[in-house]
Amino acid sequence: MANPYKTKAVDITQKSAAVIGCGGLGCNISVHLAGLGIGKLILSDFDTVSESNLNRQFLYKFEDIGKPKCGLAAQRLKAYAPECDIVTENVKIQSEADLSFAKNCDIIFLAVDNNPARGLVQNFCAKNNIPLVNGGINRFFGTAYLYVPEKTPCLACAGLIGNETKDLTPVTSTVGIIGALQVELGVKYLSGSSSQAGILHIYDNGTIEQMKITPQKDCGICGVKK
Repeated sequence: MANPYKTKAVDITQKSAAVIGCGGLGCNISVHLAGLGIGKLILSDFDTVSESNLNRQFLYKFEDIGKPKCGLAAQRLKAYAPECDIVTENVKIQSEADLSFAKNCDIIFLAVDNNPARGLVQNFCAKNNIPLVNGGINRFFGTAYLYVPEKTPCLACAGLIGNETKDLTPVTSTVGIIGALQVELGVKYLSGSSSQAGILHIYDNGTIEQMKITPQKDCGICGVKK
Protein backbone atom coordinates (compact mmCIF):
# COMPACT_ATOMS: atom_id res chain seq x y z
CA MET A 1 0.00 0.00 0.00
CA ALA A 2 1.43 3.36 -1.04
CA ASN A 3 2.09 5.77 1.80
CA PRO A 4 0.38 9.12 0.99
CA TYR A 5 2.29 10.82 3.82
CA LYS A 6 5.76 10.06 2.45
CA THR A 7 7.36 13.34 1.39
CA LYS A 8 10.75 14.52 0.19
CA ALA A 9 11.33 16.03 3.63
CA VAL A 10 11.09 12.75 5.53
CA ASP A 11 10.52 9.09 4.87
CA ILE A 12 8.74 8.02 8.02
CA THR A 13 8.88 4.40 6.90
CA GLN A 14 12.56 4.50 7.89
CA LYS A 15 11.81 5.74 11.42
CA SER A 16 11.10 3.86 14.63
CA ALA A 17 9.00 4.89 17.60
CA ALA A 18 8.15 3.43 20.99
CA VAL A 19 4.80 4.08 22.64
CA ILE A 20 4.97 3.49 26.38
CA GLY A 21 1.47 2.96 27.69
CA CYS A 22 -1.34 1.45 25.62
CA GLY A 23 -4.26 3.16 27.34
CA GLY A 24 -6.33 6.06 26.05
CA LEU A 25 -3.40 8.18 24.89
CA GLY A 26 -1.43 5.18 23.68
CA CYS A 27 -4.29 3.95 21.51
CA ASN A 28 -4.59 7.33 19.82
CA ILE A 29 -0.84 7.78 19.39
CA SER A 30 -0.24 4.32 17.98
CA VAL A 31 -3.08 4.39 15.47
CA HIS A 32 -1.89 7.75 14.11
CA LEU A 33 1.71 6.56 13.84
CA ALA A 34 0.69 3.34 12.12
CA GLY A 35 -1.58 5.24 9.73
CA LEU A 36 1.19 7.68 8.89
CA GLY A 37 3.40 4.73 7.93
CA ILE A 38 5.98 4.61 10.72
CA GLY A 39 8.48 1.88 9.88
CA LYS A 40 8.74 0.26 13.30
CA LEU A 41 6.39 0.66 16.23
CA ILE A 42 7.17 -0.72 19.69
CA LEU A 43 4.20 -0.96 22.05
CA SER A 44 4.87 -1.29 25.77
CA ASP A 45 2.35 -1.95 28.53
CA PHE A 46 1.95 -4.40 31.40
CA ASP A 47 -1.77 -3.90 32.06
CA THR A 48 -4.86 -5.84 31.01
CA VAL A 49 -8.11 -4.51 29.58
CA SER A 50 -10.83 -3.57 32.05
CA GLU A 51 -14.43 -2.57 31.35
CA SER A 52 -13.75 1.01 32.49
CA ASN A 53 -11.20 1.38 29.66
CA LEU A 54 -13.60 0.76 26.82
CA ASN A 55 -15.11 4.25 26.53
CA ARG A 56 -11.81 5.74 25.36
CA GLN A 57 -9.40 2.88 24.52
CA PHE A 58 -10.91 2.05 21.15
CA LEU A 59 -8.47 -0.71 20.17
CA TYR A 60 -10.14 -3.04 22.67
CA LYS A 61 -13.53 -4.78 22.80
CA PHE A 62 -15.76 -6.09 25.56
CA GLU A 63 -14.55 -9.64 24.94
CA ASP A 64 -10.96 -8.45 25.52
CA ILE A 65 -11.51 -7.74 29.22
CA GLY A 66 -8.75 -9.38 31.25
CA LYS A 67 -6.35 -9.78 28.30
CA PRO A 68 -2.96 -7.99 27.96
CA LYS A 69 -3.31 -4.66 26.18
CA CYS A 70 -0.15 -4.45 24.09
CA GLY A 71 -0.72 -7.75 22.29
CA LEU A 72 -4.30 -6.83 21.42
CA ALA A 73 -3.25 -3.36 20.27
CA ALA A 74 -0.58 -4.85 18.00
CA GLN A 75 -3.09 -7.27 16.50
CA ARG A 76 -5.62 -4.53 15.67
CA LEU A 77 -2.97 -2.15 14.35
CA LYS A 78 -1.42 -4.82 12.14
CA ALA A 79 -4.78 -5.33 10.45
CA TYR A 80 -5.01 -1.56 9.95
CA ALA A 81 -1.41 -1.01 8.79
CA PRO A 82 0.03 -4.36 7.62
CA GLU A 83 3.33 -2.85 6.42
CA CYS A 84 4.20 -1.56 9.87
CA ASP A 85 6.67 -3.64 11.88
CA ILE A 86 4.97 -3.85 15.29
CA VAL A 87 6.77 -5.22 18.35
CA THR A 88 5.27 -5.67 21.82
CA GLU A 89 6.93 -5.41 25.23
CA ASN A 90 4.68 -6.62 28.06
CA VAL A 91 6.73 -5.05 30.84
CA LYS A 92 6.13 -2.79 33.84
CA ILE A 93 8.58 0.11 33.88
CA GLN A 94 10.23 -0.11 37.31
CA SER A 95 13.82 0.71 36.36
CA GLU A 96 15.71 2.18 33.42
CA ALA A 97 16.82 -1.35 32.53
CA ASP A 98 13.18 -2.14 31.70
CA LEU A 99 13.45 0.38 28.85
CA SER A 100 16.31 -1.33 27.01
CA PHE A 101 13.93 -2.25 24.17
CA ALA A 102 13.70 1.45 23.22
CA LYS A 103 17.41 2.23 23.17
CA ASN A 104 17.65 2.43 19.38
CA CYS A 105 14.36 4.23 18.75
CA ASP A 106 14.25 7.53 16.89
CA ILE A 107 11.65 8.86 19.31
CA ILE A 108 9.60 7.81 22.35
CA PHE A 109 5.99 8.70 23.08
CA LEU A 110 5.07 8.61 26.75
CA ALA A 111 1.45 7.83 27.61
CA VAL A 112 1.50 6.81 31.27
CA ASP A 113 -0.37 8.19 34.27
CA ASN A 114 2.21 7.93 37.06
CA ASN A 115 5.23 10.01 38.03
CA PRO A 116 7.71 7.20 38.83
CA ALA A 117 7.49 5.75 35.31
CA ARG A 118 7.54 9.23 33.77
CA GLY A 119 10.72 10.07 35.65
CA LEU A 120 12.42 6.82 34.66
CA VAL A 121 11.61 7.34 30.98
CA GLN A 122 12.84 10.93 31.13
CA ASN A 123 16.15 9.87 32.65
CA PHE A 124 16.53 7.05 30.12
CA CYS A 125 15.97 9.47 27.23
CA ALA A 126 18.43 11.97 28.70
CA LYS A 127 21.16 9.34 28.98
CA ASN A 128 20.54 7.88 25.53
CA ASN A 129 19.83 11.15 23.70
CA ILE A 130 16.37 10.12 22.54
CA PRO A 131 13.64 12.75 22.01
CA LEU A 132 10.56 12.25 24.18
CA VAL A 133 6.98 13.41 23.65
CA ASN A 134 5.05 13.41 26.92
CA GLY A 135 1.29 13.64 27.27
CA GLY A 136 -0.98 13.95 30.28
CA ILE A 137 -4.73 14.33 30.77
CA ASN A 138 -7.21 15.12 33.53
CA ARG A 139 -10.80 15.26 32.28
CA PHE A 140 -11.05 18.42 30.09
CA PHE A 141 -7.43 19.41 30.73
CA GLY A 142 -4.30 18.06 29.07
CA THR A 143 -0.70 18.80 28.17
CA ALA A 144 1.76 17.76 25.47
CA TYR A 145 5.48 18.47 25.52
CA LEU A 146 8.46 17.59 23.32
CA TYR A 147 11.69 17.13 25.27
CA VAL A 148 14.95 16.94 23.31
CA PRO A 149 17.94 16.01 25.49
CA GLU A 150 20.67 18.67 25.69
CA LYS A 151 18.51 21.10 23.70
CA THR A 152 15.35 21.78 25.72
CA PRO A 153 14.32 21.88 29.37
CA CYS A 154 13.32 18.47 30.73
CA LEU A 155 9.91 17.32 31.94
CA ALA A 156 10.71 18.30 35.51
CA CYS A 157 11.53 21.85 34.42
CA ALA A 158 8.18 21.94 32.63
CA GLY A 159 6.40 20.96 35.85
CA LEU A 160 5.37 17.58 34.47
CA ILE A 161 7.01 15.50 37.21
CA GLY A 162 6.38 16.01 40.90
CA ASN A 163 3.44 16.51 43.20
CA GLU A 164 0.11 16.37 41.41
CA THR A 165 -3.50 15.63 42.23
CA LYS A 166 -4.78 12.15 41.53
CA ASP A 167 -5.94 11.88 37.93
CA LEU A 168 -9.68 11.95 37.40
CA THR A 169 -11.35 9.77 34.78
CA PRO A 170 -10.15 11.04 31.38
CA VAL A 171 -12.65 12.41 28.89
CA THR A 172 -12.65 10.67 25.50
CA SER A 173 -12.35 13.91 23.51
CA THR A 174 -9.40 15.14 25.58
CA VAL A 175 -7.60 11.82 25.10
CA GLY A 176 -7.99 12.13 21.33
CA ILE A 177 -6.82 15.74 21.23
CA ILE A 178 -3.70 15.23 23.34
CA GLY A 179 -2.78 11.94 21.63
CA ALA A 180 -3.04 13.54 18.19
CA LEU A 181 -1.06 16.57 19.38
CA GLN A 182 1.72 14.32 20.68
CA VAL A 183 1.99 12.66 17.28
CA GLU A 184 2.05 16.03 15.52
CA LEU A 185 4.91 17.22 17.74
CA GLY A 186 6.84 13.98 17.23
CA VAL A 187 6.37 13.68 13.48
CA LYS A 188 7.30 17.32 12.92
CA TYR A 189 10.49 16.73 14.86
CA LEU A 190 11.30 13.61 12.83
CA SER A 191 10.70 15.73 9.73
CA GLY A 192 13.44 18.12 10.81
CA SER A 193 11.39 20.82 12.54
CA SER A 194 12.34 21.55 16.15
CA SER A 195 10.32 24.77 16.48
CA GLN A 196 7.87 23.16 18.92
CA ALA A 197 10.50 21.54 21.13
CA GLY A 198 10.63 22.96 24.65
CA ILE A 199 7.15 24.48 24.37
CA LEU A 200 4.42 23.20 26.68
CA HIS A 201 1.08 22.84 24.90
CA ILE A 202 -1.82 23.26 27.33
CA TYR A 203 -5.35 22.17 26.42
CA ASP A 204 -7.93 23.56 28.80
CA ASN A 205 -11.65 23.07 28.22
CA GLY A 206 -11.58 23.69 24.47
CA THR A 207 -8.64 26.06 24.13
CA ILE A 208 -4.95 25.40 23.48
CA GLU A 209 -2.21 27.70 24.71
CA GLN A 210 1.57 27.48 24.45
CA MET A 211 4.18 28.24 27.09
CA LYS A 212 7.90 28.36 26.38
CA ILE A 213 9.72 26.52 29.17
CA THR A 214 12.94 27.75 30.72
CA PRO A 215 15.25 25.46 32.71
CA GLN A 216 14.98 25.52 36.46
CA LYS A 217 17.98 26.70 38.39
CA ASP A 218 20.46 23.93 39.15
CA CYS A 219 18.53 21.32 37.12
CA GLY A 220 20.80 18.30 36.80
CA ILE A 221 18.70 16.47 34.22
CA CYS A 222 18.04 18.49 31.10
CA GLY A 223 21.55 19.86 30.48
CA VAL A 224 20.35 22.78 28.39
CA LYS A 225 23.17 24.43 26.51
CA LYS A 226 23.17 28.14 27.27
